[in-house]
Amino acid sequence: MPRDFQWKLPGAHLHLKKKENLLTRIHLDGMLLLALLVLMGAGLLVLYSATGSNLQATISQAYRFALALVVMVAVAQVPPRYMRRWAPAVYLLSLLALVVVLFIGTDAKGAQRWLVMGGFRFQPSELMKLALPLMLAAYLSQRQLPPGFKHLGLSLILMIIPVLLIARQPDLGTSVLVASAGLIVLFMAGLSWKIIFSFLTLVLAALPALWWMLHDYQRNRVLTFLHPESDPLGTGWNIIQSKTAIGSGGLEGKGWLQGTQSRLEFLPERHTDFIIAVLAEETGLIGVSLLLALYLFIIWRGMQIAASAVGTFSRLLASAIIFTFFVYVFVNIGMVSGLLPVVGVPLPLVSFGGTSSLTLMAGFGVLMSIHTHKSLLNK
Repeated sequence: MPRDFQWKLPGAHLHLKKKENLLTRIHLDGMLLLALLVLMGAGLLVLYSATGSNLQATISQAYRFALALVVMVAVAQVPPRYMRRWAPAVYLLSLLALVVVLFIGTDAKGAQRWLVMGGFRFQPSELMKLALPLMLAAYLSQRQLPPGFKHLGLSLILMIIPVLLIARQPDLGTSVLVASAGLIVLFMAGLSWKIIFSFLTLVLAALPALWWMLHDYQRNRVLTFLHPESDPLGTGWNIIQSKTAIGSGGLEGKGWLQGTQSRLEFLPERHTDFIIAVLAEETGLIGVSLLLALYLFIIWRGMQIAASAVGTFSRLLASAIIFTFFVYVFVNIGMVSGLLPVVGVPLPLVSFGGTSSLTLMAGFGVLMSIHTHKSLLNK
């Protein structure tokens, strides 16, 4: 039978339509879902090597990924109009958790960032990465855009309060990511370049005061970034070993499980913040390029969803989520390669961690909901 005639058969057309709509009916985006699954699979392989072939740690991370996928699917079922309605409650609960962690939070490595509930430990600041853009998008979507000084001022207050609470823990990396999420919503809301340049001027003018507000270890990180060789066996050790691992991988790398910097424990935090250095040493430029291509595909797909979103709230929220994901990747790779100061930002869905993965996948669930609920009037 001729192929053209086959395509014109009503049954064949319906069959293809059913296949195409299967994921859409459960509010998932096939391209984005496949890319995330590939990224998580690659992350588990890199983690297995970074932990010294620790199967237990890898299985533990796989369980976290499975839970994160369940969270993503659950969030994707919620229409954007309900997200907008619940945004204040989510924001206030996240803010309350940040306050509580200052009083009864669990200490680790000199920082008080975690709460323990029911035997589970989680980081409330991670929740604010999603709660803040959700709140700002809900607030601004019901106002005339671009926002005037009154609404801009209130938006900045909503952003500054959690950022200061997170910085107080102290957690500079997460505070930067939360601030970025908020600023992206304001930028996408049509903030004028005049206001943006005025804000940047104020930040630059306040740098001397901000410098003395930093903790000693944070100032050392900045100084180390500017001149890591000044203390090669102390504060400069991490970044020097990281760049050594990246450079030693060359084009093709030394092979999976063959990285000497990580295996001999020269590379610090090799299963968390510096995990891409393990990948670079073992798979070389080729492996890192493939990972970056995967990240770029996810970002490109997220931008497509944001551009086609229906309603101001959905467009603002989708843009904030995907651009924050970009900042995640950019900051981690920048600090590991010595282009940015070390601020403790994990590599998305590759670094070992639970709360971060849950928050990221919840964000992707929001993206999928926005994409698959476009037929609903969520303006």
